[in-house]
Amino acid sequence: MLEGIYERSLAGDISKEDALRLLDENPFELFRLADELRKEISGDIVTFVANRLVNITDRCMIGCKFCSFRNHIGYQMNMEEILKSVGEAKKVEATEVCLISGIMPYMDVDFYCDLFKAIKSSYNVSLHCLSPMEVYHAAKASGVTPKEALKAFKDAGLDTLTGAAAEILVDEIRAKICPNKIKTAEWIDIIKDAHNVGFKTTSTIMYGTIESWEDRIDHMLILRDIQRETGGFTEFVPLTFMHKNNALSGDSIGVSGMDDLKLHALARIIFGRDIPNIQASWPKMGVKLSQIVLCCGANDMGGTMMEDKITVAGGADHGEYLSKDDMRRIIGQMGRIPRERSTVYQYL
Repeated sequence: MLEGIYERSLAGDISKEDALRLLDENPFELFRLADELRKEISGDIVTFVANRLVNITDRCMIGCKFCSFRNHIGYQMNMEEILKSVGEAKKVEATEVCLISGIMPYMDVDFYCDLFKAIKSSYNVSLHCLSPMEVYHAAKASGVTPKEALKAFKDAGLDTLTGAAAEILVDEIRAKICPNKIKTAEWIDIIKDAHNVGFKTTSTIMYGTIESWEDRIDHMLILRDIQRETGGFTEFVPLTFMHKNNALSGDSIGVSGMDDLKLHALARIIFGRDIPNIQASWPKMGVKLSQIVLCCGANDMGGTMMEDKITVAGGADHGEYLSKDDMRRIIGQMGRIPRERSTVYQYL
């Protein structure tokens, strides 16, 4: 079965049936193939970005069943506190700030625009913020279209968008794990609008709740189709489900480390050259498993972070911060070449 897959991946010719059959192969042969593709497509450089997550509030009206963060403490940062957090990030030479939070009724277009303008007037930093879900609700609260909201955010200083809130792009699964979130078609429309307005975005998957391998593959094929139409994705970020302290706890305990490796390997094979950058999420998987993922198709270690309250609330105990020196050391231990990058994968 593996015969010819290498060439077909590079040619962008992997089908859903191919991907499902690959799951029955010797996993170590699958990992070897993904690693060979990684070397061909991305080389031996492993990238990372110096960034900070700022979790501005854990209050949220959406109520996703997989969320362990919502109202865990019940806090809300004010503008002064947010600017202080950005300033702390700049002191350690972060180039990117990612604002992550719950969604509340007051978070309209003006709220986000005022926030972006305040940060940009004080700091020279790349703002990587907002998912299609946040764009949808801000637009709705302001009585404008998502595309109009996106144009306003661009004018206010937003640099790139996250591809978050995708979870699994299968409506039958979304109805069970995040029934109040936008549907698959709405997520796709808004991410395409973002690309057409001129934003680059990440792409993500959250796997390990109640979905099947078929659902995960369908999700990745949707992302591949979008990328072929718009070219707007900078990377693919697999996010393994953190199963503690939420409404799905007990129904799902997440996936095994072997399935984490398989997901990243399959992503490399499915995306081929279409999405060349695949990230290992070290706060969720830990540094050691992330190093193994770098041998199974991944070529990026993500961000230094500084904080990640959402992942910690879900039960992770792998830490919230790696310095740039830590990143270089961890990548160097793999015999790979560490390179700091910008949000949009320019070497710094």
